[in-house]
Amino acid sequence: MPVLEGLWGPDLRMRDSGLGVGVDVGVCADEPPGSPAWGPLRTPPVTCGGLSLALELPALIRQLRAAWRARRGNPRGPERSQESTRVEAKKKKKKEGVEVGKQDMENKSAHPKADGRLNAGHAVLLAERRGSYPLIDLRILKTSAQQGEVESGTRRKVKRLLSFQRYCHTSRLLRGLVPHTPGSLHLLDDDYLGQAAHMLSKAGTWNFDIFLFDRLTNGNSLVTLMCHLFNVYGLIHHFQLDMVKLHRFLGMVQEDYHSQNPYHNAVHAADVTQAMYCYLKEPKLAEQLSPLDVFLGLMAAAAHDVDHPGVNQPFLIKTRHHLASLYQNTSVLESHHWRSTVGMLRESGLLSHLPADMSQDMEQQLGSLILATDISRQNEFLLTFREHLDNQDLDLQLASHRHFILQIALKCADVCNPCRVWEHSRQWSERVCEEFYRQGELERKFDLEISPLCDQQVDSVPAIQLGFISYIVEPLFEEWQRFTEPSPLSQTMLGHLHKNKARWSCLRCAHSPPDSQTHSEDEEPKPEGGAYFLPQLAGSKSGITGWEFGSDTWEVAPSAGAEECRTAGGKLN
Repeated sequence: MPVLEGLWGPDLRMRDSGLGVGVDVGVCADEPPGSPAWGPLRTPPVTCGGLSLALELPALIRQLRAAWRARRGNPRGPERSQESTRVEAKKKKKKEGVEVGKQDMENKSAHPKADGRLNAGHAVLLAERRGSYPLIDLRILKTSAQQGEVESGTRRKVKRLLSFQRYCHTSRLLRGLVPHTPGSLHLLDDDYLGQAAHMLSKAGTWNFDIFLFDRLTNGNSLVTLMCHLFNVYGLIHHFQLDMVKLHRFLGMVQEDYHSQNPYHNAVHAADVTQAMYCYLKEPKLAEQLSPLDVFLGLMAAAAHDVDHPGVNQPFLIKTRHHLASLYQNTSVLESHHWRSTVGMLRESGLLSHLPADMSQDMEQQLGSLILATDISRQNEFLLTFREHLDNQDLDLQLASHRHFILQIALKCADVCNPCRVWEHSRQWSERVCEEFYRQGELERKFDLEISPLCDQQVDSVPAIQLGFISYIVEPLFEEWQRFTEPSPLSQTMLGHLHKNKARWSCLRCAHSPPDSQTHSEDEEPKPEGGAYFLPQLAGSKSGITGWEFGSDTWEVAPSAGAEECRTAGGKLN
């Protein structure tokens, strides 16, 4: 199994699990051999019942056996004479002294800091290691008073805590197959493996529940989904990718998403990747795409928001953030996502076996796709897309035209949340608004002008979503439906979009004061602050000001009238 060649020794013991518990420490791909970061001590020594637990499983087993023998006492029968008992005790004492001496020498050589003190270097290593998981709590190792065996429930808890259950998997799983051998290592827990594998078989359906899938994979939805899709399309074989390098790159991408962000996190990246997969399967597009197109589309979807700080571009500019200065206040976040992705590609060496000109071209195309998610370029892409459809001059046999459609597909995947079923769409809407409100609180804390849509006391979730649907999502997906001529998927998405828009209208009416629900039909909407919405996206990009879904922002139009709520239908919940 090539994926395990760098992680397992010839004796089938794992070299490093990230915890230092019950494993032999060997060579790590992140640190050169002999580096002090690979010192054997990973956690502070623990004492339990007077025993010094150095957290190396062989030594721990020896100490437990010695303690068990001492507790049981002399197993010999009472018929032995006192003299023979004394001789036996001397031999046993001498033998145990030799064993203890050897054990002490091994522990001293393997654990120079095992005297109960944890030096600063190891503390930093423990805090900063990639993918570290909570340490195993030895208190849950409850043993039976009669049998001395670990209880089955406790054994399951310990198994779930081991880091190699999360980050190592067999080549069978990478090929999209479920390993059936009970002793093999899985990326997923045994309890959830079957459910997650079943969900992967449904990854091409639009009602895919990414929230459930993320829970089943223990927060590894992006890595697991990408490995599955790479095997579905045969990209690993086509580009001769190294399995260890691929998994390392995907792990770096997933970890560089900020889990504390309510919206721009790895789950959003996995959701966009799953949507991109659905678009790549569109019949009109699938039959024309090359393996390179699929590779770039999936990679761009997975990394399009990597290392997102949870604030928008105007915030970075007015706080004089170094990224704003670096990218000269233009596509700041998108440029950072692209450059971060290129850095991880080179650090992992995923494309190092390819010719230099080919790998550089792939990096540039990735940048072109990721930069297309900048909302300030919405008019540019939408008008070009509309012109191609009006003129019927799209030729998907041309690489440049296929690349343009990939840009449109990625833009659709990035803003497709209102096109999901209501249960999923509402979760995403609440998450993105929570991220806006956090930015508003941060701006209020530092006496900065609160950005549009970031004031929780003024901007409600239904109002934000109605403006976003009407002026960003709906025009884009109407043109996408024209392109697909239309496909069942595009019809399904627009159906969900219209239903969700009606439900947000009803929710807004339910929470709006009565005097704000009456507008004359010929009156132009005028939201707070005097800003206006353009009724279409055909003007200059300055017409989109206020809302953040990449870097720029736009204002929210006022509430719809009560008549719209009465005709929208649907329940208020």
